[in-house]
Formats: sequence, C-alpha cells, structure tokens
Amino acid sequence: MAVQLVQVNIKARDDAALGRFWAAALGWGVSSEGPGVTNVEPVGFDRPDPGAVCVDVVTVPAPEAARYRVHLDLATESAAHQAELVERLRRLGATPADIGQGDVPWQVMADPEGNVFCVLEPREVYRGTGPIAAVVVDCADPRAMARFWGEAIGWTVHEVSADFARLRRAQGVGPYLEFSRASGPPAVWGRTHLDVLPGEGDDQMAEVARLLSLGATYADLGQGDVPWKVPADPEGNPFCVLRGRS
Repeated sequence: MAVQLVQVNIKARDDAALGRFWAAALGWGVSSEGPGVTNVEPVGFDRPDPGAVCVDVVTVPAPEAARYRVHLDLATESAAHQAELVERLRRLGATPADIGQGDVPWQVMADPEGNVFCVLEPREVYRGTGPIAAVVVDCADPRAMARFWGEAIGWTVHEVSADFARLRRAQGVGPYLEFSRASGPPAVWGRTHLDVLPGEGDDQMAEVARLLSLGATYADLGQGDVPWKVPADPEGNPFCVLRGRS
C-alpha cells in the first residue's frame, strides 16, 4: 500500500488570483471544487495522474508571512528558456527574491503573495519532468525524511546523503520530491503543505494507521470536522490524507 502525492497545497489571501498566476506560470488550467479553492492542473488532467503533482490554492483569512520549508523548482530547457520564463513571470506579477542565495545559476523569485520559488538553469536530471522540476522541502535530516516519504508514497530514492535526498515515482515520470538540509532553527511550516491520496479502493483510515506506524503523528491544526486527515511527518510537518475513491 502507498498513498499518492497528488498536490502541493498553498494557503492564500485570494485563491483565484494566485491560482491564475500559477496556471499561467506552469501553462496549466484552473478549476474549482468550491468557493475559496482553485485547482491548478494540466489541461485534460484526470486525477490521479502519475505524470503530475498539481497545485491547490486555498483562501484562508490571514496566511502567515514567514520563511517556509517547502518551495517549487521550475524546470527550463536552455539558458534562453530560463531567461524568457523569468521575464514572463515578472510580467505576471512575480518579483526577484533575496534569501541569501548569493551568486547561483538559478533565479529565486516570489509569487504575487510572497511565496518563494526557483527558476532553475537547464539540468539534464530534470529533462522530462514537466514544468515543475521538483517539490523541495528544507529539513534537518534528509536521510530520515527520504526513508519516511519513500515508504509513505512508494517513490524510489534516486540520491541520498546527509545533506540532500531526491525521490521520484517508480515509473520515472513527473517531478522529483527533494529534501535539502537546512542550517539554523527550523523554518515555519504553515502556508504550504503536501496532500496525499489513498489508492483506488484503499481505506483512508488504514492508510493513516500505516503512516503512523512509519513515524507520523497526528496534528491538530484546528481543522475541525473535515473529510481529510492531518498527520505530521517525523519532522513535524503537517500534511493531508485526502479521502480516496472507493
């Protein structure tokens, strides 16, 4: 058994506006499952699709303003493509961001609500991932996080060290999930998190129990009576287990 990583969930002041930004940035479309929620997905997408990790933008009353543990890395195919994408993102409302990265070949930017992301220089490892090269999580122990998440979602570990780990679906499609060792005190996890989905016919609570056996814990974020369950991974990062298809 394994849950599927289906989307990155971003809290926002205005889900529709931020959703439109990310749809334009990724070349995807938007849909909505209800007020306050904008789904950003590839055109013609039918969940679950192993070739994509989508973006779900959800309006909340007062999203925090802090440094967060998770961000998106966007893929490019050439230096010219990187420059064109950066310029297009600026026209869409993104701004350059300085997080102390220094002189690096990638461009660090912030979306219109301040969420930081990176536009990577072309790298062979990300060829064929789609517009999102990787979902990147800052953490204290990449090895431990790779063990937990590899077991949780059934992804293959492609690279692991004390400072970095990289996972991808066994089919070799879609973006990577990466864990990067961060120095200093832990950043706040609150505005962006991962959403996972049980496989077709799998029981949501059985999957939650399995995740707890792997080292997850229950997280109370004040979510109340909702159809999804909220565990936290071994470093305390909450994520949502959505209700699967019966």
